[in-house]
Amino acid sequence: MYKPSPLLCNLFKRICINTGLSKNNSSNLILSLLQVHIPVDKNMAQDRKHVVEFLDKMLVDSSKLASDEKLCSYKGVLYPSTLCHPETLQALETFEARRDDVIMAGYPKSGTHWLGEILNNLSITAAKYTKEEMKKRTDLEKELTITPRLEFGDPGKFKRMEKLPSRRIILTHLTPNILPKSIFRNKAKVLVLIRNPKDTLVSFFHFNNNTPAFPKRTWDAYFTDFMNGKVSWGFYFDFVKEWDKHIDDENVTAVSYEDLKENPNLGVKRIAKFLGFSLTEEEIQSVVEKSSFKTMKDSGQETLGAFGDIIFRKGAVGDWKTLFSESQSKEMDRKFEEYLVGTKLGGQIKYDIYCKM
Repeated sequence: MYKPSPLLCNLFKRICINTGLSKNNSSNLILSLLQVHIPVDKNMAQDRKHVVEFLDKMLVDSSKLASDEKLCSYKGVLYPSTLCHPETLQALETFEARRDDVIMAGYPKSGTHWLGEILNNLSITAAKYTKEEMKKRTDLEKELTITPRLEFGDPGKFKRMEKLPSRRIILTHLTPNILPKSIFRNKAKVLVLIRNPKDTLVSFFHFNNNTPAFPKRTWDAYFTDFMNGKVSWGFYFDFVKEWDKHIDDENVTAVSYEDLKENPNLGVKRIAKFLGFSLTEEEIQSVVEKSSFKTMKDSGQETLGAFGDIIFRKGAVGDWKTLFSESQSKEMDRKFEEYLVGTKLGGQIKYDIYCKM
């Protein structure tokens, strides 16, 4: 069972107070961190210990920073300073992609952790690794201190990543113009995850205010920042528009959060086919179950430490209606029409279905 340090417990108490949780809810959250034991694959929890340590350190380091120190800028785009460093972003071109790499790119809070879990489970199932092989792979990840996203960590990580065996599953929130050119030159497989902008904004707002890595904002202030690209990882519409330029590349495909949510079995089959995996119906179903939102949320503390209580909230479609005013909804409608109407990715978002009052 994951046991947070007293420092992390105090940090979470401050988060509860700052986010307006009631006394009872605050107590329950801290109690869950201290006492809950969730059935989970112990090997998986142990394998991800280095990820837990990285995220726990981020939470602690972020809590020590003033609001104006929490974000840094690189080429006009904001990033959380305890996760992304300008030196690391500058060193991205030193990363050499392989043809059998799987790159998953998604704007923050569009379901990247979920799809990443699906990809890992698909890859493990298709490769049929033995326990010994899995242990060797995970031990190497720990030894090389591989971080959860391509842009996280120190500049030297890209050289260390060369020692990782194939197939590498690499997750990122970056646009194609910032990513290493070797990804496209070597034709690595790229999955672009898209989610409707209204739900993405609401999810990012809650995540922003529940995570000490970001300066806290009111809903109205955060809405304005999001609509002007003044949030971490930049402007949502630029992200989708830039990736739309590559959507016809033979090695690139799009995955819709809403479609995957509606029919995960079909979605996983399509992803497996794109990656060239041949799996049975039983294996597909097993991946779906292992990667479900409920399974991931229930095991979040074991696999992600204290961060697990922050990253998983609702995972719902249509939650934007709880916060958007009518004028804000219309403003987002205008922005979508300006940037994404007529694009292929814009069409796959199914805006009229998921984003109308």
